[in-house]
Amino acid sequence: MEAVCSSLEPLFPCREAAIETLGELIGDSSEAYPSAIYLFGHSGTGKTALTRAFLKECGKRQNVRTAHLNAIECYTTKIMLEILLDSLVPEQGDALKVDNMLDFVEQLRRQAAPRVDDQGFLIAVDNAERLRDMDANVLPVLLRLQELTNLNLCVILLSQLPFEKFYNKTGLSEVICLHLAQYNKAETQRILASDFEQVRNQLLEQFAQDKKRLEICQEAVTEDFYNNYLNLFLSVFYKACRDVPELQLTARKCLSIYLEPVLDGTVDATDISRLWRHIAGPLRSALTQIYMRIEKPAEEAEDFTAIEDQSVRKLAQSLELPYYAKFLLIAAFLASHNAANQDKRLFVKHHGKQRKRMQTVNARAKTAEKMSTTLGPKSFSIDRLLAIFYAILEEKVGLTCNLLSQISTLVHLKLLSFVSGEQNIMEGSARLQCTIGLEFVLQIGKVVGFNVRQYLCDFM
Repeated sequence: MEAVCSSLEPLFPCREAAIETLGELIGDSSEAYPSAIYLFGHSGTGKTALTRAFLKECGKRQNVRTAHLNAIECYTTKIMLEILLDSLVPEQGDALKVDNMLDFVEQLRRQAAPRVDDQGFLIAVDNAERLRDMDANVLPVLLRLQELTNLNLCVILLSQLPFEKFYNKTGLSEVICLHLAQYNKAETQRILASDFEQVRNQLLEQFAQDKKRLEICQEAVTEDFYNNYLNLFLSVFYKACRDVPELQLTARKCLSIYLEPVLDGTVDATDISRLWRHIAGPLRSALTQIYMRIEKPAEEAEDFTAIEDQSVRKLAQSLELPYYAKFLLIAAFLASHNAANQDKRLFVKHHGKQRKRMQTVNARAKTAEKMSTTLGPKSFSIDRLLAIFYAILEEKVGLTCNLLSQISTLVHLKLLSFVSGEQNIMEGSARLQCTIGLEFVLQIGKVVGFNVRQYLCDFM
């Protein structure tokens, strides 16, 4: 197992502790496996990639049979059981048929009876929370599969939810829980920096036909240069997005813009302050569409900002959301970009007179760099979101589960993101932030006939 762990650690930086724990829990196939392991954490923390790579290495280096499936793809229990059986008993000529969990346990015990004493079986189920929607006996049997089959077998369940959300009236067997925490800023920068050689080689291939730019690129693009870029990049993006794959894609997309003045010879590669002034605008523009996959046409690459704004407008106008969900999205944007102490003045009609003092006037005379819509979103509570929603909505709507479920839909679409308490929407203690930009929400406001600027402190 030491060989398996040592081969995985370079592939998954900042996950050495999790790999070591998995190695200690599972051990060699000659040792007894734990019956079940529950691996949970937020999206983008590497649960699926790490587990898939771990199973692959175990299958290559040890006498282990492995199966990995996604519960979302298994819309019936029968499909899931047949996929597992085909993976664990691959030498059968015909596909094995099972109708229920009893058949599955019997066939697995009979067909997968080990021919050698030290054979092991590892099963990984991604999006394991979907198992709760299957037959009532699926989850309890999977957790006790080792006991029922008398095989050296371990089931690894992967999910974003804590295991407490799986408990039911009949109870479940105890499992070993392993949490993959979100990467902090330093860890995220280390992971992004691990792609340096690949990114540099791509740039050298891109400028292979242009000798002048190729020479500048060879000299300028060093590890220090790339780390400085990532530090500036994360200063804008880390607060709004923790999803490492999304950050990798966006960082590579924006690197060419950051490198432009260096290749043109107008800015030195070590002049970080001038490079920051050049990249700040495009980074904030890219922040408003990080999950939207908007690409600019190659032939129109010169007018970057105009094309980005045009794409955002088209996307906002074509976004199919329920009527109230659009107002919830507007309310979330207002909550993210207005100070909480301004809510009464903005949303209550009879809020009393407010004296204008010189320090208040000077404080509101903001430059573009100090505007809330430019600095980025701030977190807000569910209670404040609903209060603003009811203030801007002209008609009266009851607080129903359907309305609260639309908040979850906006989170799923990456238009909102959780800052904390993602499991406590119904309690109201969750905190979120809005991930869309000003141009996007202005277009949403036009669709429903609402003037967003009128309720933003930046424009008052």
